[in-house]
Amino acid sequence: MDGKKLEYKGEKALKELEKLTQNADEVQENLLKEILMRNGETEYLKKYLSGSKDVSEFKKSVPVITYKAIRPYIQRIANGEASSLITAHPITEMLCSSGTSAGEPKLMPSIEEDLDRRTFLYNLNMPIMNQYISGLDEGKGMFLYFVKAEMSTPCGLPARTVLTSYYKSKHFKYRSRDPYTDFTSPDEAILCDDSNQSMYCQLLAGLVHRNQVLRLGAVFASALLRAIYFLKGNWMNICNDIRDGQVDLTEVTDLKCRTAMSTILSLPDPRLADEIEAICSRESWKGIICQLWPKAKYIEAVVTGSMAQYIPALHYYSDEKLPLVCTMYASSECYFGVNMKPLCSPEKVSYTLLPNMCYFEFIPLGVNGTLLLDVDEDEEVPQNKLVALVDVKLGCYYELVLTTFSGLNRYRIGDVLQVTGFHNKAPQFRFICRRNVVLSIDNDKTNEEDLHKSITVAKKLLEPYNALLVEYTSYAETSSVPGHYVIYWEIVQCSSALTSSLVKDNNVNEILANQLDLNVLEDCCIAMEEELDYNYRRCRTNDKSVGPLEIRVVKPGTFESLMDLYINKGGSINQYKTPRCINSNAALKLLESNVKARVFSPRDPTWTP
Repeated sequence: MDGKKLEYKGEKALKELEKLTQNADEVQENLLKEILMRNGETEYLKKYLSGSKDVSEFKKSVPVITYKAIRPYIQRIANGEASSLITAHPITEMLCSSGTSAGEPKLMPSIEEDLDRRTFLYNLNMPIMNQYISGLDEGKGMFLYFVKAEMSTPCGLPARTVLTSYYKSKHFKYRSRDPYTDFTSPDEAILCDDSNQSMYCQLLAGLVHRNQVLRLGAVFASALLRAIYFLKGNWMNICNDIRDGQVDLTEVTDLKCRTAMSTILSLPDPRLADEIEAICSRESWKGIICQLWPKAKYIEAVVTGSMAQYIPALHYYSDEKLPLVCTMYASSECYFGVNMKPLCSPEKVSYTLLPNMCYFEFIPLGVNGTLLLDVDEDEEVPQNKLVALVDVKLGCYYELVLTTFSGLNRYRIGDVLQVTGFHNKAPQFRFICRRNVVLSIDNDKTNEEDLHKSITVAKKLLEPYNALLVEYTSYAETSSVPGHYVIYWEIVQCSSALTSSLVKDNNVNEILANQLDLNVLEDCCIAMEEELDYNYRRCRTNDKSVGPLEIRVVKPGTFESLMDLYINKGGSINQYKTPRCINSNAALKLLESNVKARVFSPRDPTWTP
């Protein structure tokens, strides 16, 4: 696609989408040819192609790799060597991964035209939504976006998250102003490096315009819930600002934010302040989103994959009156596709991969529609095993592999996807999990989706006792033999018989003095184990190579502290996702310091040979 086509918006963007998907095979083939024409002379590709720019030679000779293989080239460029090591275009920045999906942030090369492709995907969101919900041009969008302070590589290249890159780009800052880009948050608040000041200003602006907001959200569901918790602690100050017609200078010290907010708070508005105060001072915050923003038509946030954990909380705060919309599928390496049916339920979300984003290939996983993670992350993948975008099969599982203009060649993203259908010739995929989020003690391998499913079943046992599981993570405890799964749970709103003494002190015997406390949590342990897969249950029951699953209950607020820990180590509040498997000593130390109860599964799970 040329630059003009990438600027398409509205109906023109939808027509371009149809054209791309109708010719997905041709678009993909031409895109790979163009990548090879540009990058065929790079040091990396010449090592395998000897100067050839032939597509068939690429597919036969270029290996499938993980970050480990490309990292030396990226480090050389970061240290000042030429971009031509991997790409013919100048690398303008390095994009940091979220830092919670793979231990440490990875640096991903990015070139100027990558922003055009990302913008093309963003420009599809509203035309698609307009097909399902009318009148979205008659109000504002309240979206909580955040940037992370930049770092620099040794040679001076910016190193930042992909979202920070986009929000600081001319594509966002100088976007055409139309009803669909009319946001409540001023750019100055979005671009503020201090996340607390940014959050304060964005919530304040969103509440000033509360009767104009038609859509709201954040990139990830976790960020939206963090905003609600932030509002719980700051609504009185926000109401005072609205009542006085000026921002509290002790809350907002950033001069650009102050100036922007002075425009929004042009006059005192005690009536609006009283309305918000009356809502926020209620004992229950159930349905608070609809009460504060009564004209909102949907919530937009990623609620697939590990973010599905937050669906019950979002339903609670919206009183289940607003649809949860996932619009797009993207990563730091590349933006991939869009959700063509945005009002579908979260568990049915599928993304149509757009053939102009990168060259897609797929590693088949399992047989006959059964998922098997039978290709290890470090295992060499035969080139002839890869499947092209238009050749994937309905119902089958694959690991995503991509080749980009910015210098990633046959790079394994680590995402596991399932084909759910096709839009014209372009396949649609359901996100299953990140394949490197796995618990394993012996021959058992538990992925993120299976862990989430087991916890979804187990946490229902808390409901009769007015208890809510708000967060979780896991750890493979191997310091003892046999090793076992440890699941950290944060439970709130506990009352009655269940964990009534969880907040007494650190004495486990006191904590579990009530026999019902022990029984309920033990039932949760065995409920999880019964839901885990055949191999796990065999290892537990027959092989005895895995010990009883353990739930460790942590005190309220622990997972907020965990997020702060990751953000302080270079993560982004905008991209943060609670790691579902902990491999950081600092994170484990934090969790362990907050453990209030430890309970093991009371018996072996059911297993039949």
